[in-house]
Amino acid sequence: MKKRFAEYEFSIGLRLTHWLRALCITILVITGYYIAFVFTAPEVSPEPVLFMQAKFRFVHLIFGFAMIGAAIFKTYLFFFDKKSRKELLSIKDFFSPRVWIAQIKYYIFLGEHPHLRGVYNPLQFISYLGFYLVLFVICLTGMILYVHVYHEGLGGALYGLLRPLEAAMGDLSEVRMIHHLCMNIIIIFVPIHVYMAVFNAVKGRDGAMDAIVSGYKFKKEEHA
Repeated sequence: MKKRFAEYEFSIGLRLTHWLRALCITILVITGYYIAFVFTAPEVSPEPVLFMQAKFRFVHLIFGFAMIGAAIFKTYLFFFDKKSRKELLSIKDFFSPRVWIAQIKYYIFLGEHPHLRGVYNPLQFISYLGFYLVLFVICLTGMILYVHVYHEGLGGALYGLLRPLEAAMGDLSEVRMIHHLCMNIIIIFVPIHVYMAVFNAVKGRDGAMDAIVSGYKFKKEEHA
């Protein structure tokens, strides 16, 4: 039986941004659905003091900017952080036909998990790349919607910069539709991501899910 050894895989910055994004996605989906389709209302009052829509929008903005900050920091870690360098090495695995074939065989129970130079196998890498592209679009469309509501400060400063992008997408209604579409893609992605994380952790028995908390995976030694 092969022994296992602990290998540091996910840096503290990577783990923090992961869980921050998870929190932001949860809050943003709930508040975003409320803003688009009001599903609850406060008790009727003759005084204008409840402002439920404004409260949901305020929370949406806070976590929206937190998501943007987490995405920017995660991008920095991917390209420049030495402790997160193994993520960057996943690009080499992505362009390896041998790794692709071995990974597909692993998923259909026809072979062992291939040795990876990076953190992610090719299927993980392309799915995460797609996720970050969707994340970029939803943040961009969110900012376009933001500048149409808040005309002072940051909103006013970004209005002229974002107007050409709004025009390229069609109009404000098209921007909103793209924003909602991206949200639905993320809603579909999240349960698939969780399922595949559990699948890899159970089948590989290497602490794959623990790694996003502790940073360590437990890999088999290569020699006999």
